[in-house]
Amino acid sequence: MRKTLAALLLMLSSQQVLHAQQNQANWTASWIETSTDEAPNRPAQYYRTTFDLKKKIKSATLFITSHGMYEARINGKRVGDSYLTPGWTSYYKRLQYQQYDVKALITKGKNAVGVAVGNGWSRSSLGWGDNKNHWGKKLGLLAELRVVYTDGSKETISTNNTWKTANGEIQGNEIYDGEAVDHTLTQKNWDNVAFNDAAWKPVAVATFNNDNLIPTENETVKKHETFKPVKILTTPKGEKVIDFGQNLVGWVMVKAKGKSGDHITIQHAEVLDREGNFYTANLRVAKATANYTLNGDAAGETFEPHFTFYGFRYIKIEGYPGEITPENFTAVALYSDMKPTGTFECSNPLLNQLQHNITWGQRGNFLDVPTDCPQRDERLGWTGDAQAFFSTAAYNFNVKQFFTKWLKDVAADQREDGAISHVVPNVLGNWEFGSTGWGDVATIVPWEMYEVYGDKQILVNQYESMKKWIGYMESHTNKDNLYHYGFHYGDWLSYRPGNDDGTEAITDKYQIAQCFFAYSTQLLINSAKVLGKTDDVTRYEALLKRLKDAFNKEYVTGSGRLMSNTQTAYVLALQFDMLPEGEPRKKAAAYLAENVALYNNHLTTGFVGTPYLCHVLSKNGYADLSYTLLLQDTFPSWLYPVKKGATTIWERWDGIKPDGEFQTTVMNSFNHYAYGAIGNWMYKNITGIQAAEPGYKKIIIKPIIGGKLTWAKASFNSVNGAISSDWKIENGKLTLKVTVPKGTTAEVNVPDAAGKDYKTYNVSAGTYTYTR
Repeated sequence: MRKTLAALLLMLSSQQVLHAQQNQANWTASWIETSTDEAPNRPAQYYRTTFDLKKKIKSATLFITSHGMYEARINGKRVGDSYLTPGWTSYYKRLQYQQYDVKALITKGKNAVGVAVGNGWSRSSLGWGDNKNHWGKKLGLLAELRVVYTDGSKETISTNNTWKTANGEIQGNEIYDGEAVDHTLTQKNWDNVAFNDAAWKPVAVATFNNDNLIPTENETVKKHETFKPVKILTTPKGEKVIDFGQNLVGWVMVKAKGKSGDHITIQHAEVLDREGNFYTANLRVAKATANYTLNGDAAGETFEPHFTFYGFRYIKIEGYPGEITPENFTAVALYSDMKPTGTFECSNPLLNQLQHNITWGQRGNFLDVPTDCPQRDERLGWTGDAQAFFSTAAYNFNVKQFFTKWLKDVAADQREDGAISHVVPNVLGNWEFGSTGWGDVATIVPWEMYEVYGDKQILVNQYESMKKWIGYMESHTNKDNLYHYGFHYGDWLSYRPGNDDGTEAITDKYQIAQCFFAYSTQLLINSAKVLGKTDDVTRYEALLKRLKDAFNKEYVTGSGRLMSNTQTAYVLALQFDMLPEGEPRKKAAAYLAENVALYNNHLTTGFVGTPYLCHVLSKNGYADLSYTLLLQDTFPSWLYPVKKGATTIWERWDGIKPDGEFQTTVMNSFNHYAYGAIGNWMYKNITGIQAAEPGYKKIIIKPIIGGKLTWAKASFNSVNGAISSDWKIENGKLTLKVTVPKGTTAEVNVPDAAGKDYKTYNVSAGTYTYTR
């Protein structure tokens, strides 16, 4: 039965991207480009060829990549269901190609291949200013179709000087600005054999070193959930707006009937302003617009983009011919095809909405690389955001391949001196390197990946990059073993009310840097132990001692307070074991709790302190305070945006202020996953699912009862199988049901209904129910 099912799944997955190695030395294809001058609007370029297959076909495989993004078609049908291919990597060093089984699309006799190529990440303006053509000025295509006949003979159809090129309906396409599609310029059947391409131009053959070509390493971007309008409204300004009810990343499929030349404009926004009008000021210079021109087809026309994406909940529509009705507009979510692994739910609906927002922030920003935001003129792979969120991300989805691929780009863009770029792939230039908390992605994510998936290979892959990052910091350490060097973002977007009463939670950046330097060193030591690198263990343990000694001498007062008396300062010192065991740590935890009380039980942490805040409190005897912070619903808190109607995580704690006004337009994303890092505390502590050994070979279940919750349940599909924890309190008794997968063991800690007393059970695989 399993073999039959496997065969069926294999058949159904034809045309999907195949993850197989194509020896680059075997490429017979040539890179092809347009031979004519490009129009100012930088339209997509279309390429085509025809070929004749003389024999019965056994198999047919298409290998393809591009400079820019491509969509391939064979005999009028789309190849595969991946979008925004070939994906985003550090192209000069690593350019992915895809491999598709296309036997079902070709036939004995005459066939046609057509490929449209748009600007994509390679040529679109990225970052700030006129930063176009980061990886080249011209679009290009490299493809070959390998056919094996039933008699064992083979034939290859490759891109070469016989192909032709032209422009078509995609008249403009940029990542930030959107796409323009003009159906009056559609070349009907351009991807079929019968099409007359006499007016098309010959291509130009270009020569490139293909050493950067690599097979696809992660899940490609695909279409996922769809949304119909939940409301069609006219704003106070008279704008025609559709609300899809969810802030998402992707685009809107539009159906329309009208006259030839009718023009539809669709703008995208995350929020409406306080008066209920369409709001795009936070997109900065990104136009985020779709422009569609009708050809007058009486049967109706359908539009959707190909080489861009938008971050939005709302769209504003202008020029639509006829009444705007729900059936003609469908929002489609695009993100990397990661498989869901975790679920969390509890008796508090606000926490359930928070979990919803966390997962949708991840969906929207895990679009081939982990981006900071999906809507404005940024959408970059910020390293600090990624390291802060990784642990939560790995609960929600299987991100092993996603991060395996991206970490190789982290290493590829790493400077020779070991500095890590602030964004990966790096489009910001040589100055954007070296900030702690951001550069530490090189150590934190590989180690956390090993903990989650139990695969040493990720440590093997990244070990030299990890060492180089430590080496960079070590090379800039002063004679007192303090890392007082360079630019650091610090505790980005921490609580800063903007007054002069001394309540702004500003943590010294070098104090933060010393903590992260030590933590990364510890993770390198851990990795060296796993890989058997004993000399490195000895060397870096000595370095770690010097760093901690220097920290305590420089930043800890005689009473045990820290120089920066902030929540983040205490959180990092405790989380990263910077303080001696015993009384110094006990004092620091008390000072942290005191600081939380000073702000009326609100957090004040930013990007580097927030991921660890509740963990530190719960590990140091303040679990109730962790719950208090988690359930706080006034600014600043996790639930404040939830009560403001958020459907994703915000960049700022007060993206929308209590009076309804917005934070500064300079930086105010409403889809920014970093503060969603609280998700792993919810999995690990509310439902108690933790890894005691890498890969969850041994599991700890230890739920913390609190927050007036009466039940909570979570599941996590580990590499060894499904783990679940489900507890409820009824009639003064707690019942805990757990599932432990085959091949693993678990330490199950069962609390009483008050959460004060635990009984411990060591169990093997199975399902268990406990009542206390």
